Amino acid sequence: MSIFSKSKKQSQPGQGASNQQVFLGEDYDAKLKWFKDTFQKSDDITFHEITANQTRCGIVFVQCMVDQEVFDEQVLKYIVSPHFASSQKELLHKILDLQSISTMCTSILTDMKEATDLVLDGKIIIFFEGDSRMLAIPLTSVEKRAVSETANENVIRGPREAFVEDIHTNITMVRRKIKSPDLKMEQLLIGRYTKTKVMISYIEGLCKEELLADVKRRINQIEMDGVLASSYIEEFIDDYPLSPFPQSQKTERPDVAAAALLEGRVVIFVDGTPIPLIVPVTFYMFLQSAEDYYQRYILTSVIRLLRYAFLVVSLLFPSFYIAVTTFHTEMIPTSLLISVAASREFVPFPAIVEAFIMELAFEALREAGVRTPKAVGQAIGVLGALVIGQAAVQAGIVSAPMVIIVSLTGIASFIIPGYDLAFSIRLLRFPIMILSGTFGIFGLMIGSLLIYVHTVHLSSFGQPYLSPTAPLKTSDLKDTFVRAPWWSMKRRPSFARSSANQNRIKINKSLPGDDED
Repeated sequence: MSIFSKSKKQSQPGQGASNQQVFLGEDYDAKLKWFKDTFQKSDDITFHEITANQTRCGIVFVQCMVDQEVFDEQVLKYIVSPHFASSQKELLHKILDLQSISTMCTSILTDMKEATDLVLDGKIIIFFEGDSRMLAIPLTSVEKRAVSETANENVIRGPREAFVEDIHTNITMVRRKIKSPDLKMEQLLIGRYTKTKVMISYIEGLCKEELLADVKRRINQIEMDGVLASSYIEEFIDDYPLSPFPQSQKTERPDVAAAALLEGRVVIFVDGTPIPLIVPVTFYMFLQSAEDYYQRYILTSVIRLLRYAFLVVSLLFPSFYIAVTTFHTEMIPTSLLISVAASREFVPFPAIVEAFIMELAFEALREAGVRTPKAVGQAIGVLGALVIGQAAVQAGIVSAPMVIIVSLTGIASFIIPGYDLAFSIRLLRFPIMILSGTFGIFGLMIGSLLIYVHTVHLSSFGQPYLSPTAPLKTSDLKDTFVRAPWWSMKRRPSFARSSANQNRIKINKSLPGDDED
């Protein structure tokens, strides 16, 4: 991967070793030499020299990144036409007057470094003898993946479209959902070599100016060789990069990004990745699914409470079993205790070692199922767990209750909608198991308390991580543990309240519950 370093002082986006401009004036030969020296040993760069009205013209572009057929039909044939211009002076003006070019947002420039960057971005550069100006014609034609269904955030009733790798397509998908001039898109370039486009998206008037300024400041301070995905930026802008808990939300759904913008949050798009970042974020947002907002609020509330319950199961269930069977057997009913003792009679390992063996085997099977081809991965996950679990019980390596505990814990971890949070819970499960195996229930409580204290200390762009419960904000609880009906959610989250005039969400006054604030 790229070698990179974080700058200790604020730098300009995309800043490299030298950011000075280069002007060569009207010297045609010097410009041609500049391009050829810059792109030497680059056989995919095309150089064309033509003569139009006794004026030499140079054309530079990347072969596979431009639509050469459109350029030849709509631009080049007019330039080489002997009747196109009567003099050298009006040649450039005539080219700019072409309808086919004017509709392409053609730009005029004089800086050679800027022209070089535009060539690598898929533009066609045309420069002329006796004129210091150059034309940059956007005829980019790059193969890109079509919009398809979501792979990880599936819903039953909601839209199925997902982001793709092209940043302009992603922005368009959000623009289709939020048709307001207040939706702003500010572009930055990050990466000394990749010059990756990073788009900061927000709704002016809903997003706090302090939050927007903080996002820009953190991104502008990034100095690295290349940005190939949004995760590169995530590690630089997190408040606590050493914490196992995610501090920015990731999504592949345009409707989720649009909803975050309407809440007053900031969405960071990165060219080349279909997963933008959303900041700030709270712990409870990772337990919310897009499906929650397409089902009736009663069903959504029940399912959301189920997620919280299985979150606790995923984190503490193996540790609780270890603590009870090792130190607190008096807590187990007699009949169940006899059954557990009989199943563990021939197991040579203590409960904590037994749990570690099964948990590590389960994590290995899960990772193998992800990394192998889809046709094989599902079979590995299901058959591998059944075969290995049954064989381990018959061999006396682990007990049957431990297989059940680990299986339920694995299923519980799949219920958590946020993959990053689920992965954090899986990691934290192991140290709590060690504490439980050492100190029993007391160790389990100590581990849980340490995790709680850590999450209370966390923040995401200044927003408390456990908001709205710590600190308690009752007005924000309507979409935390349960989802209140739409007609009762009249205010945006408190961290998005930029002014008193814009706090209230416009709703139908005739709906029930309107008299409540």
